[in-house]
Amino acid sequence: MSEPHHESDTGSDNAKKLDPSDTPHNEQASFKADTNIEEVATPAYIRSQATAKKSPLLKKVIIALVVIIVLGVIAYGLFKSNEHNEPETITLQGQMQMQQTSIAAKVPGRIAKILVSEGDNVTAGQQLIEMDSPEINAKINQAKAGKQMAQSQLDKAENGARPQEIAQAKAAWQANKAASDLATNTYERINRLYEEGLMARQKRDEAFAQSLATQDQTEAARLQYEIAIEGTRSEDKSAATAQVAQVDAQLEEALVAKTEANLKSPIAGIVDSVIVSVGEVIGQGVPLLTLVDTNNQWVVLNVTETYLNQFAIGKQFTGTIPALSTAESPYTKQFTVYATSTLSDFATWRPTNNDDGFDVRTFEVKARPTSPDSRVRSGMSVIVRINPQASPVLANNQIPE
Repeated sequence: MSEPHHESDTGSDNAKKLDPSDTPHNEQASFKADTNIEEVATPAYIRSQATAKKSPLLKKVIIALVVIIVLGVIAYGLFKSNEHNEPETITLQGQMQMQQTSIAAKVPGRIAKILVSEGDNVTAGQQLIEMDSPEINAKINQAKAGKQMAQSQLDKAENGARPQEIAQAKAAWQANKAASDLATNTYERINRLYEEGLMARQKRDEAFAQSLATQDQTEAARLQYEIAIEGTRSEDKSAATAQVAQVDAQLEEALVAKTEANLKSPIAGIVDSVIVSVGEVIGQGVPLLTLVDTNNQWVVLNVTETYLNQFAIGKQFTGTIPALSTAESPYTKQFTVYATSTLSDFATWRPTNNDDGFDVRTFEVKARPTSPDSRVRSGMSVIVRINPQASPVLANNQIPE
């Protein structure tokens, strides 16, 4: 019986410590305090049991984490191993080019009309620009007049003398012949008189000279008559024909200049740029516009000789054109190499010392697409990926010069 009383005293003392006031309410508080002491002591036992129950679960979690980490390390190692086993690719960037043709004027003049605009498709022989050149028109008129004159001379040479001219030459010959016959008869009479002593010698000599002169005039008139009948000589005809041909050439030159003044397209393609404007006066040989041939395309790549065996003449490779690609569908083209040429020394890779290897030159590779695309434009990039394992290994420590 003494122990409960002792506990009551202890509880009372504890209650007093909690509340120093000595009232009936303090006894009730003391009872509650004893109850709290028992409640406080009880959870410590319960926590020890909970800790004992959680210890195996914690071990399982730790083991699971360790297993997951180990598996992750193994997976990462396998991934890196596969990554090293996959061949590394080398990316080369080239550039598309197309055949460009500059249209220039052969003759000076003023731009009258521009019949095309940038981006227009043109065909071979289509007129592009019309020019106004009064000088060319004047040369054409001058050449036409010269041709008429030369043709008249040729017709005259081919047709010969007119009938009236022939008759006139014949009459002159006959008149001179009659005068010559008269002079001859006169000389004969005077000569007989001179021989009989009835005529002075001077008179005979004068008659003889007159007879000779009339004979020469008669011969000259006869030759003129024969020339009129025969017509113009072949040499004169050839000279007249050559004169006509010369004038024809001058006229053709003037007409060609007129045609060149109306510039026409020599190829089929697209108008890339128009340089001049209407009303401008341009000189001979000045470019007026530029055409590009969309069917004549090629790509240019700069490739070191360590990879040049993959771009031999006739070999094919695949390139991607980003300008025509989309995120879902890259635009690729098949190219065939048709030309290679070495670049200047500035593009040569030099070894850092003599024992590291040899100089590696850089080559310009040109390749044409198997099928040209009209959407391609000059300057578009082309991405080409190659496998370096198919090429000789570049010596270590080589740097470009």
